[in-house]
Amino acid sequence: MTTLTLSPVNLTATQDQPRRSLVRDIKIVMMRELKPVLRDPFSLLFGMIQPLVFLVLFGPLLSGSMGGAFGDGVWQWFVPSILVMTTLFGTSTTGANLLFEFQTGAHERMLVTPLSRSSLLIGRALKEMVPLFGQAVIVIAVMTPFAFDLHLGGAVVGMALLALFGIGLGSFSYALAIAVRKQDWMFWVVQQTFLFPVMILSGMLLPLETGPGWMKVAAKFDPLSYVVDAERALFSGDVLTTAVLWGWVAAIVTAALGLSVGIRSMLRSAG
Repeated sequence: MTTLTLSPVNLTATQDQPRRSLVRDIKIVMMRELKPVLRDPFSLLFGMIQPLVFLVLFGPLLSGSMGGAFGDGVWQWFVPSILVMTTLFGTSTTGANLLFEFQTGAHERMLVTPLSRSSLLIGRALKEMVPLFGQAVIVIAVMTPFAFDLHLGGAVVGMALLALFGIGLGSFSYALAIAVRKQDWMFWVVQQTFLFPVMILSGMLLPLETGPGWMKVAAKFDPLSYVVDAERALFSGDVLTTAVLWGWVAAIVTAALGLSVGIRSMLRSAG
């Protein structure tokens, strides 16, 4: 009687195969989603209109009315807010792209490919961070000559934190699109209802120190407020602070919950 013996090397190779396949599938989906952006780079420049409008029009108002409230200068306080805002608006609307694919049948065609279902979500979410990085570089380059002090190390860490948080938000956006795909108008109702309270309570545009007590309490339950505080600390060069730690906690929790909900929704959409 012969026995079959599996060597440890073969077992390791077998265990690593699904990981390599998932990474490959994520790369394929991400590159597929990036092709329209690469063919039309003007969409990246067009996306810069909103943050630049806030910088040009809202920033001077802050400087004139509340200049003394910002210890390191209004731009050191406001530029990180603009980068968070760009991530918030960019990733929370990504589900609209998936709704369009439902309408055209492109998503169903993707489902019949051998690509893993989770890669369809993760690859799309990662793609959204590429144009956002490009926009962030433009914002920083524009504002550096205007009394904005760039701390490169903190900025790199801050962009990594934003990427993690953005992946979580993008995943939630895709899950919402899947849930309302038969009533696509509901996507914008839910997205807008969620977006503006979260943005205002984060203290992104105005300091909450002078706000009412109930608003300060509500802000403690807003994960975006911790991300905003962390970005301001990082872009000021303060990498090892409590604010940064809580920002990472908020980003990790958002990414974990978003990917969990999004991947489950993507798997159900294949049924």
